[in-house]
Amino acid sequence: MEGNGKPVLIAQMTDIHIGFEPDAAGEEFNHVRFRATLDRLLDQPNVPDMLVLSGDLTDRGDAASLARITQALRACQFPVYPLVGNHDSRDELLRAFPDCPSEGGFLHYAIEKGGLRILCLDTFEPGRHGGAFCARRAAWLSGQLNAHRRTPTLIFMHHPPVVSGIDWMDPRADEDWVLNFGNAVDGHSQIRAIHCGHLHRPLHTSFRGIALGVAPSVAPAVSLDLRPVDASKPDQRALITTEPPGYALHRWHGGSLATHYETIGDWRTLATYGPQLQPMMHAMFAERE
Repeated sequence: MEGNGKPVLIAQMTDIHIGFEPDAAGEEFNHVRFRATLDRLLDQPNVPDMLVLSGDLTDRGDAASLARITQALRACQFPVYPLVGNHDSRDELLRAFPDCPSEGGFLHYAIEKGGLRILCLDTFEPGRHGGAFCARRAAWLSGQLNAHRRTPTLIFMHHPPVVSGIDWMDPRADEDWVLNFGNAVDGHSQIRAIHCGHLHRPLHTSFRGIALGVAPSVAPAVSLDLRPVDASKPDQRALITTEPPGYALHRWHGGSLATHYETIGDWRTLATYGPQLQPMMHAMFAERE
């Protein structure tokens, strides 16, 4: 059912990478960025129904880094759902989030909210930078989708199964895991979007005809350089930059999905809604009648 009730707001933060500087403690650059992003999420006017952390919460998968994250997340008055990324550890993540479901050794699970299903997938493979999606994970996803063909569904996963043009971060389109995932989602029109992380910069594209977005990272960004890479020739190109962190806010309402990205910074307010702007506001709303 796609009712017109209260909107469902899903916040997404990704690629936090706490522990990149293990000796820096609270002044670690990534921790400062994480706290700034979380503080803004908690301070902005749109209270989310949940927060999805779409992988790479830590840089080394260690318990100490996860403890720093879970300590900060205690300020959240809404559920927090973690996904595993290639820098994480499944076992440590489950210890840090003991209420997080898992099945068959994988950290994948379904959430239901306001007539919407959210499927959180596991694309982690120890020792790999890129994604993985084996036959067992594909079977789980197929089972979930086949059992709820009429329920609008969002998919969250760490690794995007698409070629973005950032050569050193991309999979090949014919990798087994990409094909396994593609075969599982084919023919399921209830999937309204796929939301990912990993790329360390925002992206909008599609996969098998399904809208696909990548949220901006909390940790420093991957440079926007679409030139091919020759791994045998270091060319001194920029790889990582100090672009500000960000997060995504996904709004589901009346059968439609809208995704907003907010960049974190010390921005000045240039206008507020006071009496001087009321005539303009009335005119704008009158045009809708």
